[in-house]
Amino acid sequence: MADKAPLWLRTALLATLAMVAFAANSVLTRMALADTSMGAASFTLIRILSGGLVLFALAGPRALTSGNWAGGASLLAYAGLFSFAYLGLGSGVGALILFFLVQITMVGWGLFQRKPLSLMQWSGLALACFSLVWLLLPGAEAPPIWAALIMAGAGISWGIYSLLGRNVSSPTNSTAGNFLRASVMAIILCPALFFLLGEPLPSWTGFAAALASGALASGLGYALWYAVLPALSTAQAGALQLTVPVLAALGGILFLSEPITLTYILASAGILTGVALVILRPSRK
Repeated sequence: MADKAPLWLRTALLATLAMVAFAANSVLTRMALADTSMGAASFTLIRILSGGLVLFALAGPRALTSGNWAGGASLLAYAGLFSFAYLGLGSGVGALILFFLVQITMVGWGLFQRKPLSLMQWSGLALACFSLVWLLLPGAEAPPIWAALIMAGAGISWGIYSLLGRNVSSPTNSTAGNFLRASVMAIILCPALFFLLGEPLPSWTGFAAALASGALASGLGYALWYAVLPALSTAQAGALQLTVPVLAALGGILFLSEPITLTYILASAGILTGVALVILRPSRK
């Protein structure tokens, strides 16, 4: 029993650090775009390049032959839409919408492949959808619908990326390869958007936030997650991911002084409970 304790503690620590890293992406992105002279295209470019360099350092030359261009394109689409959405969303709301659409995309693909849901899962899906609609209803507390739709696109893109990488033998190598391919595309597209949109030059604070988002929260965060994932069951992995929107909201309160309204708390509870019912309960065979 004593021999298993260190392994359990290591798994718990790495999983916690990975979830904090994922939530930090939302906080760092919002911090850079709301509080510094940083544009979304610049942030995306720095994030993708720095994340790619860290993952390449971890994976080595194998990254060059891992991944694929479809994975790189969906990764860049996620990162770019994620950045533009945070021009108008708070950290917690953005993470919540992103997380919900990722799960909906993957559940939708399962339904397309004729993998049925149980009554409990359908109930959870209905609860989550109702709660999201309630959160986005027009009103003084509602987030901008344009930003919510862009974040929905980011969630769908990440869902596609997750589906593309479901059966890879080495997730870290594959992610590194996809980041490298996304970097090539970002070097072409992001500067064009930078000039087209007339973005300001990044401040040092904004540059540091983008670098931390890419190198630490993305690069090291994904590496930590894939290292701990084999030790987790599907239910445990799903339950852990439910903490990301909560941690992002907490980070927004602590570091960005973002308000948390009663509507947000109740809608978040509905969305996370609904998603938990979908992803933590196995489908009928």
